[in-house]
Amino acid sequence: MIMNFSNSKVKVGLIGFIIFYSCSSESPVPGGQSQTTNKNIWDVPKSEVFDGGPGKDGIPALLDPEMIDAVDASYLSDDDLILGYKNGDDIRAYSHQILDWHEIINDKVNGFPVAITYCPLTGTGIGWDRRIKVGLTTFGVSGKLYNSNLILYDRETDSNWSQMKLNCVNGELRGEQIRTFPLIETTWKTWQTMYPDTKVVSRNTGVSRSYGQYPYGNYKTNSGTIFPFSPQDTRLHDKERVHGVIFGGKAKAYRLVTFEKPQLIEDTVQFTPIIVLGDMNSNIIVSFERELEDGTSLTFELTPEAKTALTTPTILIDTEGTTWDIFGEAVSGPRKGQHLIPTKSFMGYWFSWGAFYPGVDIYDL
Repeated sequence: MIMNFSNSKVKVGLIGFIIFYSCSSESPVPGGQSQTTNKNIWDVPKSEVFDGGPGKDGIPALLDPEMIDAVDASYLSDDDLILGYKNGDDIRAYSHQILDWHEIINDKVNGFPVAITYCPLTGTGIGWDRRIKVGLTTFGVSGKLYNSNLILYDRETDSNWSQMKLNCVNGELRGEQIRTFPLIETTWKTWQTMYPDTKVVSRNTGVSRSYGQYPYGNYKTNSGTIFPFSPQDTRLHDKERVHGVIFGGKAKAYRLVTFEKPQLIEDTVQFTPIIVLGDMNSNIIVSFERELEDGTSLTFELTPEAKTALTTPTILIDTEGTTWDIFGEAVSGPRKGQHLIPTKSFMGYWFSWGAFYPGVDIYDL
């Protein structure tokens, strides 16, 4: 186990963060139906599940947030990170500035019920389908952490879910897997260049928070962590952001620095052929399976525009002449309307990948 409180700015920032939430006038959201399942049974070591401080719903998840036009999102700077999602013509950006303070945004995009889940301590943003075994739900912040990572709870059964394990680890739905959908993590500049008509989550959340101020001090860049995690993998700096791809409970990491210029990599993870596209200057990495749902295996290359910068939504062209966008949708050519299979993947701090997926491979190392 690793517990590092050596950085005073992180420690003071965390204490202030907890006090702020403890004094908040926000009322907790009810925890859902009564639970008959033994809540003491966990699929992770219970001794390694920690109280994050603010308590259940002390960090208030958002529901159906107000969205504004990109031109009105003056609170965002070019380098600010966002999580982008596109469903049909409904295109939305969820900024880290808002997610740092709320961690979960329950929304509906073109009729699809989504939960944008983000853990500031592990830097992981993952799209969750809100349709679970017992029906449609919303997710809240449990106040608990495992391996320094967010534990969510669903408001239908009050079961606890590990964000990076992608499953329910405690409660009535223990053992259930969550369905995910791909989000694009990149800078506001890159996203806005790709999708100038995007909507953006507003600061008008109905909750009073210091959205322009990062709540964890210099946590993003220092070498310290706030809560325990195990094991520690020292091959990379703990806070380096990498794109992890998960297959069969194993993971492989791809570093942004590998993509000094726009590049397409063909690779194999757990016997599955994939492609990984990245551009360090545009601060973006995405990945897809190479085989289509019908078993067809295609060969891809970057479009001429994408070879300059991954700031265009149409990034791929295959040997059949079909062009594909950043979400893996065929936008022109013989396969127009079809979709590449997205990998189960997301960006995150290196230490979290080493903790949740021990022995994680690193591309090119």
